[in-house]
Amino acid sequence: MRIVVLGGGVVGVTTAYQLQRDGHEVVLLERSPEVASGASWGNAGMIAPGHSFVWSSPRAPIILAKSLMLKDQALRFRLSADPRLYAWTWGFLKECTAAKARRNTLLKHRLAAYSQKVLDEVVADEAIDYDRNTRGILYFYRDQKALDSGVEHMKLLESDGQAIKVLTRDQVIALEPGLAHAGEKIAGAILCPTDETGDCAKFTRALAARIVERGGAIVSGATVEELTSDGDKVTQASTDRGPFSGDAYVLALGAESPILARKLGLRLPIYPIKGYSLTIPIGAAKSPPTIACLDEHNLVAISRFGDRLRITATAEFAGYDASHKPSDFAFMKRVTQELFPDGAEYDRAEMWAGLRPMTPTNLPLVGQRPFKNLVLNCGHGHIGWTMSHGSARIAADLIAGRAPAIPLDGLMAA
Repeated sequence: MRIVVLGGGVVGVTTAYQLQRDGHEVVLLERSPEVASGASWGNAGMIAPGHSFVWSSPRAPIILAKSLMLKDQALRFRLSADPRLYAWTWGFLKECTAAKARRNTLLKHRLAAYSQKVLDEVVADEAIDYDRNTRGILYFYRDQKALDSGVEHMKLLESDGQAIKVLTRDQVIALEPGLAHAGEKIAGAILCPTDETGDCAKFTRALAARIVERGGAIVSGATVEELTSDGDKVTQASTDRGPFSGDAYVLALGAESPILARKLGLRLPIYPIKGYSLTIPIGAAKSPPTIACLDEHNLVAISRFGDRLRITATAEFAGYDASHKPSDFAFMKRVTQELFPDGAEYDRAEMWAGLRPMTPTNLPLVGQRPFKNLVLNCGHGHIGWTMSHGSARIAADLIAGRAPAIPLDGLMAA
């Protein structure tokens, strides 16, 4: 079949790759000049099933309320005239019960763990260089009470097969000597040894090149303006570079997915949540990080991609606004400098902000509904890089009429 994939982020490209492996003719449409130019460019780079806890938790409403008055909150709510923000936020708040958070976290972890297995297969087959680091990820805490609570919290993922190891302060510093300067600020950590990191954009662009080498088409600079349908089938994707038609279509436009879907009469519970990141050259720094870590007190994530650091923090409920200013990055930069004072050339930091496509449950939408030849693969939120390979394989399975390898509970499957 000829499959038209809408969207050139990591989700769209991995889906196109899986479809091509199944023998389909693939055409991928991307509005930017290059794939992986949006959220797939500026993310934390973590392949982290150990970070599968959903944001829609019992603590979230209090954090959002505080953010209206206080700065430096992990979740920030910004008042807006957009009624969709309030409708989506109400759906988010309804997911913030302990029971729903537990269920959604376990479903998310199942997809994340499966996705990592698919990634391993792709890497083995394609030998792509993307600054991969498989030493695990450190989730560290500032005091013993928080560490104890974190260990208890992590037992939920451990019950689902997640490997964890609790480390003392000395063990943390032995694993990551760059933190020696900040040792007094760290009580201990949870190491998820099977978590890993890598440059998502570098991977996505290399995989897109493989697709083209094997006869697939990547059409950049093509904004999808409308999908035409006839009965229960989509018949055409209209773009500013002309129409594209196929036997089936995959909607993987990230935060733009609900905008296009509405033109088909399809309401998708996806809303953009803005994230911020810094990319900083290591340069002449003498003690850069060697393993990814997440400061659980400040919710600042730090990853190393070869000769660069990627620092991410903050989730802002702010609508379709990717603007930013230097003050937005001051807190995450300060935290990183305190932890790694000689970790990078901080005065050369590159600022970025982008839109994470989030659902109230924090689970992506993957399935065929309501059109027979339209597969949804969108709404991956803050760990899209982690879940992309699994959802791509699921999308390819659905188009092929195969039963996916994992149950599709919570993913809006057909």
